[in-house]
Amino acid sequence: MSVKDKVLELLDNSKGEYLSGEQIAEKLGCTRGAVWKAVKSLQDEGCAISAVTNKGYCMNVDSDIISLAGVKKYLEPQQQGLDIEVHKIVTSTNTVLRERANDGAAEGKVIISGEQSQGKGRLGRSFFSPSDSGLYMSILLRPDMTAADAVKITTAAAVSVAMAIEKYSELKPSIKWVNDIYINGRKICGILTEASLSMENGGVEYAVLGIGVNTYEPDGGFPDEIKDIAGAVFKNRQSDMRNKLAAEIINIFMRLYRSFGENSFYPEYRKRLLWVGERINIIKGSVITPAVMLGADENCRLHVRYDNGKEEYVSSGEISIRKV
Repeated sequence: MSVKDKVLELLDNSKGEYLSGEQIAEKLGCTRGAVWKAVKSLQDEGCAISAVTNKGYCMNVDSDIISLAGVKKYLEPQQQGLDIEVHKIVTSTNTVLRERANDGAAEGKVIISGEQSQGKGRLGRSFFSPSDSGLYMSILLRPDMTAADAVKITTAAAVSVAMAIEKYSELKPSIKWVNDIYINGRKICGILTEASLSMENGGVEYAVLGIGVNTYEPDGGFPDEIKDIAGAVFKNRQSDMRNKLAAEIINIFMRLYRSFGENSFYPEYRKRLLWVGERINIIKGSVITPAVMLGADENCRLHVRYDNGKEEYVSSGEISIRKV
């Protein structure tokens, strides 16, 4: 761990308390000059650190900077061994993690970032990922499952995000089949699972689970093209919230993942499904088919009834849905 990371961890664990440069240097076994450089670099990156002569340095109690130490302090004991990287900015957490996977990274490798310059969404779309307002993370999995079952990864992740938000707020998120989280009619989270298939057995060689959460509304608001759709979880900044959400999503998802054979995520998924009993449009390319949404089965297929009375179970694939 670098001096900068150690300084960040120390100040983060002492929020609201001033520590002198001498105290920090003594605790970290470095020079006061190294501490000053580390603090200056952290301030340049947006960390809310006050520096007062004769008092020292203090992290603002409302600070919400994502850090490795910050995430780890909220992880359950069984998740402490996960290999986690935290970055200020990456192209895409999914892209970076796929590179790690191809280099042989083990299951459970996690990439977390506070910004993405090339965030990825479903169907080749981009995912708006500005700095200092969202949480962007990807988890590497090497499951023993078929490609058809890989959708369970996405649905279990949706449950994990919803439950994590419920833990730290009074909000009640809903899940829009199959991969989006909504609060009060606004999309606050997108989930994208990308899989590499084995040519030998047709199963999943590895899967990269990507999750993007709009924790706060970005400065200046959302871009015009998504301002009527996108929303944020919190109106005001919460102390350490992005670290808490990242850790809790990992905690819940890994528990669900280890019991995939029991479909343990399904009851929680079903009760949070959005638009059950309402009319929707099923969209595949340029073809739009109206139907009534009846729910989803244990294989995460959408259960619908068309206007002619016929019922069908629809797999996700290249299909999306919208409320009529």
